[in-house]
Amino acid sequence: MLDKESNRSTAHGSEEQAYDMIIIGAGFGGIRMLHEARQLGLSAKVLEAGSDVGGTWYWNRYPGARTDSEAWAYCFFFDKQLMEDYDWPERMPSWDQVLDYIGHVVDRFDMRKDIQFDTRVKSAIYDEVANKWRITTMAGETFACTHFVSAAGLLHIAYEPPFKGLDTFQGEWHMTSRWPKEDVDFRGKRVAIVGSGSTAVQILPIVAQSAAHVSMFQRTPNYVTPGRNHPIGKEQMRAIKDNYPAIVDQCQKQVFGFPMDPANRLFSNVSAEEAQRVFERGWEAGGFRFLFETFDDLLVNQEANDAAAEFIRGKIRAIVEDPETAELLCPDYSFAVKRPPTGNFFYETFNRDNVSLIDVKNDPITEITPTGIKTENREFEFDIIIFALGFDAVTGALTHMDLRGRDGVTIKDKWDEGPQTNLGICVDGFPNMYIISGPQAPFANIPIIIENSVDWIGSAIKSTLDGGYDMFEAEPAAVAKWGEHMQNMLDATLLKAGYDVNAWYLGANIPGKKPAVLFYFGGAGAYFDEIHANRDNGFEGFAFKRHNAGAQPRTVAAG
Repeated sequence: MLDKESNRSTAHGSEEQAYDMIIIGAGFGGIRMLHEARQLGLSAKVLEAGSDVGGTWYWNRYPGARTDSEAWAYCFFFDKQLMEDYDWPERMPSWDQVLDYIGHVVDRFDMRKDIQFDTRVKSAIYDEVANKWRITTMAGETFACTHFVSAAGLLHIAYEPPFKGLDTFQGEWHMTSRWPKEDVDFRGKRVAIVGSGSTAVQILPIVAQSAAHVSMFQRTPNYVTPGRNHPIGKEQMRAIKDNYPAIVDQCQKQVFGFPMDPANRLFSNVSAEEAQRVFERGWEAGGFRFLFETFDDLLVNQEANDAAAEFIRGKIRAIVEDPETAELLCPDYSFAVKRPPTGNFFYETFNRDNVSLIDVKNDPITEITPTGIKTENREFEFDIIIFALGFDAVTGALTHMDLRGRDGVTIKDKWDEGPQTNLGICVDGFPNMYIISGPQAPFANIPIIIENSVDWIGSAIKSTLDGGYDMFEAEPAAVAKWGEHMQNMLDATLLKAGYDVNAWYLGANIPGKKPAVLFYFGGAGAYFDEIHANRDNGFEGFAFKRHNAGAQPRTVAAG
């Protein structure tokens, strides 16, 4: 149903373009929301800052970038034929393979005509008089809509290098989060990688193959489990497709939204010898299977977690030949309180003659010099510096935008003490605004979170329109209750120790950002149960309102 508000001239002299829905971002979330909008019969436009679809995977194209979710779960489940038709080449898809998949989906459903590329949003402001969201782009274009959806994603706003002197560096430098489309030539170059998280874990082994020397600057080591990536043969792909109903069911129930069954095993119920055998099987299985298929109490039982952590430290000491380097790579905190990366030959790479580990925990970087990097006690010369510093995650995509709700309140001010939402989707004071995979939604496999969240959003919009309403908004009491729920779930796990190690999922990695519970830590399956129950119970904790007293019920297509 095309928005009936006529286009109007703006202060810039251009016409304001009117739609039922504006969606920010053309990654998994934006594409899935566009499909849902079409099912509802709504006119929709996706605004994307990049020149093509892909979201996170459009920007993060650095060498070695790939998912740590298995391909057959890192995909859309809303269309059976789509699942049947697409063949994934590898177990853990590389960034370009994910782009190929998203492009395939977009072209299959003829979505490009509803996506505007190279368009970065400057502001989104709720107009209380008209009950419209007014969106302005950096280029000065303006859009109006009733339903405003942010699908900008968790990892959108990069943490910029905070070091003085960067502008004096005479070599070349790159951020992994804004990697150039052109190849970067590392051959014969002295390369620095600043950072030791998931991105550094992926890029180091690739750069080391051709660089003259690579130095990785590490503040905090991580528990890196093997990815065990491999090509997917024709027979395996056929077996996966034949088993898709069971795979979808697993993802709907599993704590992280993965195609895995619970271990049905507690650490205290097995002998020390059996525990080691279980850990060995989990290590060999690769990816997140070490975390989720060994013992069900790894994140709540300190004894179990300590055993898992020491097992991984033993692997590091066995793999890395130099004992001093091995110890520097061994974390001294609980397993998984920082998101554990998966790697392919990460620890083995430190056995190369052209790779060094620079510990900056007690000798921090002080500045970038014309020739390299200076710490408090040392200086290093480099030809290329790679910054793998992470993101202002989860909330950054919205707080860095001029986003204002009722009474002109900005989302940045509203979230100054931490995010406030109901169900991780809606914010009180911001009518008809929805967030896909945003703060206080689960920390889990993103596509399955998106599927369930978009289904809920579609149902909420349909109920609004069918009831003759034109406003849908979270109630403040429900938002406060959801926030308490977030804290209680975190406190029930060992993950609360993430504050002590600057974990990004608590916002503790960004200087000046107040740490807070950014995710739902009760598990993906439990979250799906909560939002489905909320939908089935008539959206308790949300208000349906009529801004226009003469609004009439409108029937839209079933989602």
